[in-house]
Amino acid sequence: MSAPEVVVGLSGGVDSSVAALLLRDAGVPLAGVFMQNWADDGSGDCRAEDDRRDAVAVAGRLGIPIQFRDFSREYWDGVFAHFIEEYAAGRTPNPDVLCNREIKFKHFLDAAQALGAGRIATGHYARVDHARGRWRLLRARDGGKDQSYFLHQLGQPQLAATLFPLGELPKSDVRAMARDAGLPTAAKKDSTGICFIGERDFRSFLARYVPAREGEIRTPDGQVVGTHPGVFYFTLGQREGLQLGGVRGFAAAPWYVVDKRVEDNVLVVDQVRDSPWLMSNVTRTAAAHWVAGAPPASTFEARAQTRYRQPDEACTVTAHDDGTLTVRFARPQRAVTPGQSLVLYDGDECLGGAVIASTDAPRAAASAGSG
Repeated sequence: MSAPEVVVGLSGGVDSSVAALLLRDAGVPLAGVFMQNWADDGSGDCRAEDDRRDAVAVAGRLGIPIQFRDFSREYWDGVFAHFIEEYAAGRTPNPDVLCNREIKFKHFLDAAQALGAGRIATGHYARVDHARGRWRLLRARDGGKDQSYFLHQLGQPQLAATLFPLGELPKSDVRAMARDAGLPTAAKKDSTGICFIGERDFRSFLARYVPAREGEIRTPDGQVVGTHPGVFYFTLGQREGLQLGGVRGFAAAPWYVVDKRVEDNVLVVDQVRDSPWLMSNVTRTAAAHWVAGAPPASTFEARAQTRYRQPDEACTVTAHDDGTLTVRFARPQRAVTPGQSLVLYDGDECLGGAVIASTDAPRAAASAGSG
């Protein structure tokens, strides 16, 4: 078999299936690779084997060869270990960002090039173009499916070697193409969450790696309103899972997490959705990654997302000599969360981003005391 020009990552989902379909129909010499990123832990909750079978069936339907690569050790070392460390420290990490950087656009790209391919393709909803001497990462045309947020750690070498065949398409068209082509994944439900957690309970999974420690749930003024199973199970702004219904002396209204005090194992909650404890104007980050290799300027205007699917917001960015950023928003932002990624845009162009380190949101520790 001659070397393929492009290797497509076949995940067993409809998006990667249609990416392969489009490339095959364009006459591109093509091969598929299925990546195993998580070793089966025997729980039956991670559907990797089902996905593998679907990927094989798609490759057979399209008449393209498929190979398999086990990246579970690389995933553990490059993604999962960091995921656990961050949760244990009380932060909320985003493993999909690391998975793209460490696995799909590093180890997978290396594997594809070892097969003789010049480029890889994935089913991500994003676009790449080349303008003014550099590669640009752009939002997908379908704003509701855009995944550039998760791809902001890519750089010039990765973008030069990557195709995103779905970048111009709405998801409805992708489903229709799969159906018309008779692909076995046409009606398959989109995967959500993280494979290594699957459909199981998040808390019971995390407790296997981060020992649970019960503590008090308090209001910002220090009143104890309940207990929690571990502060690392919760994220800022969260309202589900607190089990605080009918607290004596308080209104029958939802409670929201407004602070996680790892140092004394206290979870702080408020009944105001946009509590002042959740609102910040300034965010500081770890060292940033720039798609172009460098920031546009030492200080510049941009728009930022602090969570996936959150509307971007106008901000002023200051890039410091050590690579870190100070980002000042035009309007106060709710629940900006350390450990998550702050991703910067200029129109449709993704400039890059960084992990959120801290914000100027007031901490409830000042008034809640130590009990």
